[in-house]
Formats: sequence, structure tokens, C-alpha cells
Amino acid sequence: MSNDSILTQILSQIQALQVSQQTLAAKVDALAGGGPTTTTSSTGATAIPQTTSSDSIDVPIATSLSTSPPPGTALMMETTDKEREKALYPGRVLLTTYPDQHGIQPYVLHWFAKDPLVRGPVICSRLPSSIKLRNALGAHSGSYSIYRALAIGMGTLSPSHRPDYSMTAPPVDIPPNESWWTPGRIVSFDPWGHLAAQIFANQLLTKEAGGENLDIRPSIAVTRAHIKLSELDETVRRGEIDVDGKIVMKSRPVKREDGSVNESIDPGVEVAVSKAAVEPVWYLPGVAERFGISETLLRRSLFEETGGMYPELITRPDIKTFLPPIGNFTVYIFGDPALLSSSSPDVHVTLRVHDECNGSDVFGSDICTCKPYLVYAIEECIRTAQGVQADMVKDGKKKGVGVVVYFRKEGRALGEVTKYLVYNLRKRGGDSADRYFASTEIIAGVKDMRFQALMPDVLHWLGIGVNERGNVGADGKKRGRVDNMVSMSDMKYDAVVGSGIDVGRSVPSITIIPTSPFTC
Repeated sequence: MSNDSILTQILSQIQALQVSQQTLAAKVDALAGGGPTTTTSSTGATAIPQTTSSDSIDVPIATSLSTSPPPGTALMMETTDKEREKALYPGRVLLTTYPDQHGIQPYVLHWFAKDPLVRGPVICSRLPSSIKLRNALGAHSGSYSIYRALAIGMGTLSPSHRPDYSMTAPPVDIPPNESWWTPGRIVSFDPWGHLAAQIFANQLLTKEAGGENLDIRPSIAVTRAHIKLSELDETVRRGEIDVDGKIVMKSRPVKREDGSVNESIDPGVEVAVSKAAVEPVWYLPGVAERFGISETLLRRSLFEETGGMYPELITRPDIKTFLPPIGNFTVYIFGDPALLSSSSPDVHVTLRVHDECNGSDVFGSDICTCKPYLVYAIEECIRTAQGVQADMVKDGKKKGVGVVVYFRKEGRALGEVTKYLVYNLRKRGGDSADRYFASTEIIAGVKDMRFQALMPDVLHWLGIGVNERGNVGADGKKRGRVDNMVSMSDMKYDAVVGSGIDVGRSVPSITIIPTSPFTC
């Protein structure tokens, strides 16, 4: 018998086994009350008996798709852990899934489509109504997803809870612009994330109401707020910022216990801002391209170096979107957000991109100068919004808007523990920029964590990349422009310029603030 005949017979037998497995899985799942499922993968993976613990809980591990609790599961606090576990997760443990498993049909997601309905929603839920339609790995809320898991385990939150988004629409308009659908421009979060509940309202409806009963969640929230900093109170008292009643306003008077106003205490000021909280949503092909590596290598590295936390990074190459368990970022806009995308030459844009530094930003640590730079940037943004910033006055501009983007990646993404170890080594070896980089390399093994490559995405989301106030690029189109970038970081500057946004002026140093290699 020829080799081709033997291979043909083997292939025929494998296909017959697959059909048999799928049929059996569908019947088993039907008996369990769920939809069609698969208990083995196309590669022949089978159920693996889990080692039982001291309380004799026996949970078989398989690639079943019936692991999530049915909608409306009641979790009573007086139940035992074993009973609650069975109520929460009545099916077999899902280690991973494969593209050709029975019932797997991801909701189509065209990341760079212009029409959001064609683009499709981001779905990562493991609820029965969504698990086979998932087009994203990971979980919403970034690093806070772990706390949600704890709440479900303790019984204080039902995993099938459906939020009511009817009164949560953004009060501030961040409208779509060309950058949202330009290939490669925004790859680290979902630009439609703040509009998901409105755009996909029909998909959120239950099937009884004519919808698809999908668990779709916003990954961006936009709101208005007032911020209050004691440093700004002092700046106003020195006469360096005016109280205009629009951007900067007096705080409410301080009252005594009897309700009378205490005139002896200056209540200070507060500043009106628009703000947005943004969760990470990575389009893996775009992220890999941004860092200059292959998507395969990116997936393998994310899988291996997180202790195998997300096996579907390897087994589901058909799913291109990943919600990583990392910190989010917040955008603060001073003035009219619409000016960010304005092509008017009369507009001035001030920008500060700030990486979190809890020790300095919150507690005023003297070990670095991050907070003074942040406060100075906020003051520059306020003056820009008021139309009195020095450079815009010199250039004769009348309208301005300021932006501060605050990223949760402490210590340039090294983390606070590593950062403090570097502090100790730097103090004992000498305080200088060179010593900082040397200390970082000794402790963390890297000179710097060049993670500014994804940072400019938010500027393109806001419309800065398409305001066409910059120079003409290689593609013949006018680039975006930031007029005043308050940063001494060459990494941030290079990332912004490299993304297609010109920088008119970058603040390399501020004479009133001592320079430090730890400036964020």
C-alpha cells in the first residue's frame, strides 16, 4: 500500500473520530442543560483528572465549554464553599479552546473598519451566552479583574449580573476621527469603547427582546469633574493663575459647625475638566508591529512570562484581541475637547504625558520630582485653556486646550518594588542620571522599559493626530501638532513625533524645579 493511501486512511479515521467526539459532546452538554460543547480538542487533548485537595473536592479538568454559571445563579452566603463552587461552575474546568472546536464561532471583529457595526463589539465574557462568540482573550477592568474574581468567589457578586447602561452615556463628545480606522494608528485600546453601550444596544438586549443577549462592556468611560489641588490654591494666591469662573472657580466657602461661613479660611479654587478612563484592549498584530516583533513571538512571550496565565494566546490564533491585566490610564482635558482636532492655526495645544509615581504624586516624596512636573503641566494646561499661556500669547493665538494623560505604569513599567530597590542602590552609589540607568540595569536587567510606543494612541483617539496643523508628512498629508509638550523625556517625544504628530516646543527643563533622573 502506498504512503498516500495510508495517510488518506489515517486522515479519514481522524475526521470520523472528530465527528464522533463532537456528536458525543453535544449530547452530553444537552443532558447537562447547556448548548453544544466539546470536551476534547481537535488535537486529541482529553480530560485530565485534577489532584484532589484535603477536602476531597474533585474537579475534572477538560476543554469543555460549559464552565460558566447559568444566568440568574443565586449565590447564598450561608452555603459552603463546595456548594457555592458547584453553583458557580457546574461544568468541567475549561483549560483552553481551539478554533475548530464544535460550536466555536467568534463574533466577527474587523479592528480597523470605519463603521463600528462592521467593526463589531469586543466580547471576552465566558458567560454561556457569549463564551462561544468571544473574539477577545482576557477580561475587562485590567488589573482590577482579579478583584472582580474575588468578589464572585466570595459570593458578593453574581457573575451573570448585567449592568444597566441607560444613563451612562458620555456627557462630553469624543467623536470619531480618521485615526480610529487608520490601520496601525490605535492598537492598544478600543477607540469605540466609550460608545459601546450605545452602538451595540441591540446586541445587548435579551433574545426575548429581539437582541443577541451578548455581554458587551464599555472599556472607556467619559465624564466631567472638578479637580482640587493645594498647589493650585497657592499658584492662584501668587497671582500666577486667574480665577475666571469657567476654567478656574472659587471653591465653596468653608462653614463652621453652626452653618455660618468662616471668612478667615480661604477655600481655594477648583478646576473644571473633562476626563476619560481607558482600559487596555490590545489588537495583537498591531501591538507586535509597534514593538517590531512577530505576533507569534508576542503571544508566546505573554504566555510564558505570565506563568502560562492565558493559554489561549497560543491555542486561539484566530482571536486577535487581548485585554491584558495591566493598569489603565486617565485623560484630563482642560478647555474645549473639540479644539484638539481643530485645524485652525489660532489653536494652541499643551500636552503632558505622565507615568504614575505614587510616592511623589500622592505623598510628595523627595526622592524624585514627578509631582512638581505634573503640577507645572496642569498649570500650563489651565493657562492654555484660559488663552494666556506665554507661547500662545507670543504667537497671537486666542484659543487653547490642555491635556494631561496619566498612565498607571509605575517606574516606567518596572513596578514600585523594583523602583524602590533601584532607589536604594542609587542612593548608595551616587545620585545621577547615569547612576539611575546603571542601577536599573543591575536590578531589573534592562536599561529602560521603552513602553512609550503605545502611548501616542490616546492622542490619535482625541483627534490631535488629524488636526493638520503640523508639517506635511511623507504621505503628502499634513501631520498633527502639539504646540507645547511639557516633558523632559526623549522617549515620549520620539514616540509622539514618530506617530505622526509634530511637537512645536518641548520643555526640556524647568528652572524652578530641580532635575532628577526619576522624573516621570
